[in-house]
Amino acid sequence: MALHRLTSITMGVPNIVETAAYYTDFGLAADGDGWFTTRDGGRQLRIVHAPARRLVEVRVGVDAPDDLAEAASRLKRLGSDSVIEGGMLTAYDKATAVRAVLEVAPRLAQAAVAATVYNGPGRTDRTGSRAPGVLRTDRVRPRKLGHAVIGTTDFDATTAFFRDGLGFRASDYIKGHGAFLRCSTDHHNILVLAAPVAFLHHSSWQVDDIDDVGRGAAAMLEDNPERHIWGLGRHHAGSNFFWYLKDPAGNFSEYYSDMDCIVDDQRWTPEVLEGAKGLFNWGPPPPPSFLAPDDLAALMTGSHSESR
Repeated sequence: MALHRLTSITMGVPNIVETAAYYTDFGLAADGDGWFTTRDGGRQLRIVHAPARRLVEVRVGVDAPDDLAEAASRLKRLGSDSVIEGGMLTAYDKATAVRAVLEVAPRLAQAAVAATVYNGPGRTDRTGSRAPGVLRTDRVRPRKLGHAVIGTTDFDATTAFFRDGLGFRASDYIKGHGAFLRCSTDHHNILVLAAPVAFLHHSSWQVDDIDDVGRGAAAMLEDNPERHIWGLGRHHAGSNFFWYLKDPAGNFSEYYSDMDCIVDDQRWTPEVLEGAKGLFNWGPPPPPSFLAPDDLAALMTGSHSESR
């Protein structure tokens, strides 16, 4: 596919200092001017000021300038304006006001990390030592940005903007509510959710394995148990292990590992998921605050005030 990775996101928050401190604790490295880096992906999160929390920008890597022209043509057919300048295409999703930037960028080549050795029935691959996951003492640092989840008041329009305009592929759908879309071989890089107000639901960050999902969350909760939202569990869509935490602005952040990988589009058939499968395969049931964040009413009131 012409699109090859989610390069970065920019989130707007009213409390930059506190939110930046949270993402430093989360394992991202501050890199100046509001930017934070991952171990493998470089600058992947920028935090800027906004009156209320929101997703400001999504950046996506493409291979060549021709890919920008093709996206511009698709967007025009949808009635969306775009501008191509300096190796980048910029367009706005009307329903969410999210700025989407396609940029000519090199593909991300992650160095292979040795598979974690596990014992199982009739299989003792690890003998004479404790499990690697319990021996690790280093701080968990995310490898890369995996995906962002956007709430939108116009589900069909936002889905069409990313899928039919920018060129994302559909991996799965939540019946009447969600669209898992990918711009890479990962199962999803954007999840569009039907919502009463446009907002950033969560960002998701890859770590090495289930042990690092748990270790990362445990470290975040040690002195701040109020950060916990939902986990440990395993999703059905994407198959990944997850643990969700909440930043001081109200955005959720997810540690994940073992995401489904779609290399050949012809060998993957999107499903329409219903019920619990749209949320998880196993784990504790999601709390009401995950499905409808506590500040949604306030975000709706602010949005209504701004539109008057």
